[in-house]
Amino acid sequence: MVPASEVRWGALNPARGAQGPRAADLWGDRTGSGATGFLVRFAEGFASPPHIHNTTYRGVVIEGLIHNDDPDAAELWMPAGSYWTQPAGEVHITAAEGEGRLAYIEIQHGPYLVQPAEEASDNGERAVNIHASNMVWLDASSAAGLNLSSGVSPAEGPRVSYLWGDPQDRDPSARLVALPAGFAGALQADGPSLRVVVVEGRTQIQQTGTADGSTLDPGSYVGSVRASAQRIALATDRACLLYVRTEGALSVVQTAHR
Repeated sequence: MVPASEVRWGALNPARGAQGPRAADLWGDRTGSGATGFLVRFAEGFASPPHIHNTTYRGVVIEGLIHNDDPDAAELWMPAGSYWTQPAGEVHITAAEGEGRLAYIEIQHGPYLVQPAEEASDNGERAVNIHASNMVWLDASSAAGLNLSSGVSPAEGPRVSYLWGDPQDRDPSARLVALPAGFAGALQADGPSLRVVVVEGRTQIQQTGTADGSTLDPGSYVGSVRASAQRIALATDRACLLYVRTEGALSVVQTAHR
């Protein structure tokens, strides 16, 4: 578990100096060869020159507004809860404004490097930009794995918006999960890993063997990685938005609505 207040910040791209973005690994190592999830915080008014990355990444806006697109594209400022992907080798710019200017970035293969636009290439992937207002949300009446407590209607329960991967197989996949105010229950994955990043709101994680939970604000992370199915118990007094990555299907089990 990594509360947002305890992340360890470093330079995302040391060549940019003090005005460059700051980064903090939540899981994995962005300088290594494996999959990694990390936070990026942009300076006020940040705007990058055209550049590429050596690896494809996926991003979710947590605070502020992010623009990520081709250098000649019209500005599309994406608020918290928005999602985008950036293919390896594709020239683009990134800009940020507003309070916080925080995003969660995930790569499947590291290391994460910033490289000059002159080294551009086309790997066949295409970029995706989904504004938070364009997310497609499903409730328990139309999505598998959303289990409601007694007396709660689908409209009052948790909702899910699928982002990438097949949510029913054993390969990695991710979705946004929106929990209503008063939710108490658990996230359960039938595979060996369950990784959760708080995007909006605040949630309390109930740790096994303890009477009290830990409260996690936006930018916080909690994960469970073992050899079998995983479970994280949580509750929230107000609406909360989570990014959830699993290997295997996810179930959201609501045990109470307070």
